[in-house]
Amino acid sequence: MKLILKNVFFISMIFLLLCSCSSNNKNEGVVKENNTANKQVKHNDHKASSQNNNNNNNDDFNLDPLPTTYEELAKLPMGKHDDIDILGSEADKEILRIFGSLPHISDNPSKKELDLYYSDLLKNLQQNYEGPENIIRRLKFSLLGSPLSDNDRYQFKEHLNVEFIIDASGSMAQLIDGKSKMQAAKESIIKFVSKLPKDAKVGIRIYGHKGSGSDSDKILSCKSSEIVYSISNYDEGKFKSALNKFSPKGWTPIGLALAEAKKDLSIYDGKNNTNIVYLVSDGVDTCNDDPINKAKELYSSNISPIINVIGFDVDNEGQNQLKEIADATKGIYENVNDEGELQSELDKINDLANQWKTWKENGMKQLEINKINNNLDIFSYIAREESKAVKERTKIEHILYVLYQAKMFDKDSFDYLDKKDSEYHKWIQEEINKFNQELKALNENNYQEAIKQLEEKYNENTQ
Repeated sequence: MKLILKNVFFISMIFLLLCSCSSNNKNEGVVKENNTANKQVKHNDHKASSQNNNNNNNDDFNLDPLPTTYEELAKLPMGKHDDIDILGSEADKEILRIFGSLPHISDNPSKKELDLYYSDLLKNLQQNYEGPENIIRRLKFSLLGSPLSDNDRYQFKEHLNVEFIIDASGSMAQLIDGKSKMQAAKESIIKFVSKLPKDAKVGIRIYGHKGSGSDSDKILSCKSSEIVYSISNYDEGKFKSALNKFSPKGWTPIGLALAEAKKDLSIYDGKNNTNIVYLVSDGVDTCNDDPINKAKELYSSNISPIINVIGFDVDNEGQNQLKEIADATKGIYENVNDEGELQSELDKINDLANQWKTWKENGMKQLEINKINNNLDIFSYIAREESKAVKERTKIEHILYVLYQAKMFDKDSFDYLDKKDSEYHKWIQEEINKFNQELKALNENNYQEAIKQLEEKYNENTQ
């Protein structure tokens, strides 16, 4: 019996050893197959890389040219990373994280490849340049109420009506300096209307104040726009009560609000009324209700309104759209970051509303004040544009250096990209300098022409 058991044990051990050997042979075969496959993959990757390099060398791709006019520059959308920090302790790591995904151009890149690389980098850092159109509109707006204006839309009529269209979407609940954007807007508007001339009328329309920001409430919220204070003379009690009836809640139907504002003002024909509309929003339209065309329809109606847009603490995407609304209606766009800046913007309307009351008595004095204010606006505009150009160039210079240090490209490529950046921003600065001279000349010419017309008008009245 013991002998039988020993034989069984011996046979089992031999069987296990044979199985082990067989398994090892199979594993070795798998490893060999995997190694062969890996080699084939590497070969294919190298082949594909070579083909890509050949394609790149053949410049087989499209390249968007850099802007050649300031108008083209101002139309470019703001970059996703225009506000990236290049000075913080973790700045270089963040730069490599964001821009390390750009194509590696270390292998003898062509001129077109380098141009494409610079174009991609610039798109990420693009500043919100503002063409001279907006400041020229400011110069025209400063003459609002003047009988000398050659544009009937900018002449004061028998009546003055101001309507605010206020964003009441959920994002207006966000805090700035410990106060919600909605509360800051309400308080600024109350201060504004309390200073209006007694015979001026004011109205408040809100939008996005129903439902919530959830998808289930989108339909309800995108249909919500309501005039909470019908266009009429200011009544302090009723006005404050109207502002207390709503709070920020839902989505952002800007197009709907503009269409409804057209109905609000429909009885105030532009022939006898100076109508001013201020759209206040802290973000992009989220209801796909065609705000650009709705703004155009309001602007071209018989109401003949002046439509200005205020972006309240707006991100890049929102600024791009709100500027487009202002451009479509030849209005002014201003971005404000807090309650103080919003109040300052509204104070400008108060100044204009009061201007008509003293125009005839102090015509010459008012023209001189306008000229000074216009020069201040021109100075501010030029300073802002120069600051944007310097900010953009400084960031690109630093980012290029960080990427060069990380061996993303060689010294020759770095020198080419740095020179291209220098020449591009030199062109921008030259354009800004040109605008500075042209705008000052325009202001001086308008002033001299206005003086001449005013003297002729007074001479006629005294004869």
